Amino acid sequence: MDTTGRDRDGEGKDGKLECVSLGTGMKCLPSSKVPHAHGNILHDWHAEVLAIRAFNRFLLEECLAVLRPPHTPSPYLSHRDPQTAAAADFQAFSIREDVQIHMYCSEAPCGDASMELVMDAQEDATPWTSAPESVPGLPDLEAISSAEVTVLRGRSHFGHLGAVRLKPSRPDAPPTLSKSCTDKIALTQCTSLLSSLTSLLMSPRNAYLTSLVLPQSQYVESACIRAFSRSGRMSRISPDMEKRWSGGYAFHPFSVHATCREFKHSRRSVAPSEKPIPCNLSALSTPHFQESLIGGVLQGRKQLDPRGASRVSRRSMWKAVLELAGLVGVPLLLEAVRKERYGDVKEGDALAAHRQVKEDVRGVLRGWVRNRGDEEFGLDVDAEGPR
Repeated sequence: MDTTGRDRDGEGKDGKLECVSLGTGMKCLPSSKVPHAHGNILHDWHAEVLAIRAFNRFLLEECLAVLRPPHTPSPYLSHRDPQTAAAADFQAFSIREDVQIHMYCSEAPCGDASMELVMDAQEDATPWTSAPESVPGLPDLEAISSAEVTVLRGRSHFGHLGAVRLKPSRPDAPPTLSKSCTDKIALTQCTSLLSSLTSLLMSPRNAYLTSLVLPQSQYVESACIRAFSRSGRMSRISPDMEKRWSGGYAFHPFSVHATCREFKHSRRSVAPSEKPIPCNLSALSTPHFQESLIGGVLQGRKQLDPRGASRVSRRSMWKAVLELAGLVGVPLLLEAVRKERYGDVKEGDALAAHRQVKEDVRGVLRGWVRNRGDEEFGLDVDAEGPR
C-alpha cells in the first residue's frame, strides 16, 4: 500500500521534522454512490488524499486546542483576534512563517506523474496513439460543452501526457469522477493545502508545500516537470490570472526531490517470486487521532451508517469548523458556516476567493470534470452548535 506522510519543520532553524499527517489507501467511491454519501463517506481514500485531509483535520484540532481551555499554544500556528482586524478579515489563524511543509510519497502519485512508470511496467511500453474513447457510466458528461475536455481513465492511452486522469485505473472497476493524486497535488500549488472550510479559519499564505519527496525508483524527472512545474502544464497560469486572485492565494510551485531510501513496506520489498496483493484497508494518523477505514468509512461500520463517518469526512469537518466559528465569535464567520446545506457553505461569499482560484486552475488542468452529488446534506444545529 502507498504511504504518504506530511513532515513539518516545527522548529524552523534547527530543521527538526515532525510527522503530523500520514495516510495509506488506494481506493475511491464510484460515482453511482456519491449521492448516497451524505457527507459521511469519503469520495477518495488514496494515500495522498487521506494525508492532505488528515492534515486539514490536524490544523483544526490545533485551533481547537488554542481556543478551548486550557488554551494550549500551537508550535505550528499563529493566532490573533480577528475582531481587531478588518471586518472582512475573519481568519483567526495562520501557519507560522518559520514552519515549512514537506510531503513524502512512497509511490509516485497516480496520474500524469507516474505514466512513464506505468508504461515501463507493460509488456509493450509503446504509447497508444488512438483517440481516447468515452468512459461509460459517468454522469453529466453530455452537459460538458468545452471541446477541450477529454476524460481519461488512470492507466489508459499512455500517449496522452499532461492530461487530467480519473481514478480508478483498472478498466473493470466502477467508474468515478475522482481526479488522480497528481492532479489534486498540482492544484494545491495554487489553492494551498487548505480545504475550503479550513480556509475560513486560516490564511492560505503559508499553507503551501515546500517539497515533494519520492523514492529514486519512483522519480521520473520529465514526468514531474510536466505534471507540476511552471515549465510544464502549469505554464498556462498567466500573470493576469494570478492578479485576480486575492486572500493570500498565489502559485507556489514546490520542488520535487528523490531519495535513495525506500519505504520498507513498499512494492519493491516484495520478493520477485511473490505478487503484491491490493488491500481494501486504509488508515490515517495525526498526533491527535488515528483511524482505520474500509470503503471510505470507519472499519467495523456499514458504509451507509452515519456513525461510520471519519473525522476527515465532509460532515465531520463541517461540524469542527462550526464549533471553531462559535469559539472565534466573529458574526461574519458564523454566518458563513451556519447554513442549511453543505453546498451553501461552499458557494458562500466568504469562499469566493478560494473558488476563483480553483475555477481558474481547473481550466488550466484541462479535462477537470466536477464530482458532484454530495452537497445537499445539512447539520442539526442549535444555539450551542452541531449535535
